[in-house]
Amino acid sequence: MKPPPKEITNGFIIFITISIYFLLMEALNLAHLFYLRLLNIFFVFYGVNRTIQMNLQEGKNKFVSNAVSAIVTSVVGVILSIIGLVIYSYLQGGDGFVQSLSATFLFGGNPSIDAYSISLLFEGIASSIIVTLLLMLYWNNRFLSD
Repeated sequence: MKPPPKEITNGFIIFITISIYFLLMEALNLAHLFYLRLLNIFFVFYGVNRTIQMNLQEGKNKFVSNAVSAIVTSVVGVILSIIGLVIYSYLQGGDGFVQSLSATFLFGGNPSIDAYSISLLFEGIASSIIVTLLLMLYWNNRFLSD
């Protein structure tokens, strides 16, 4: 049996680390501190950087293929994290739980789980592109031009 691609594996690692981080924040009653929520970007950096390093170790040094691989890794992490958030939100009371999250974050009004999740999806994809571009610039001297 062939192991899953590194993009899925590292995306899953992003999901697991973000999940543990947020559950730990919830257990320590720190979930209301919005600036601690922003630290999850480090887990995304770790997973995407790991994918790029694995590609380079395998001799894959084309810029475009590494960029696509990095974006796929982060988008897998984002999608799994949003699925996890939706499931956790329904387990914690549905829209009422999401409204408690939105009260301390970037949302106004009373968003539903769907609206909150779609907004986080767009934010996560934008963050994925930014993280990918930053890491591609960091590793730029190792890539060949296409």
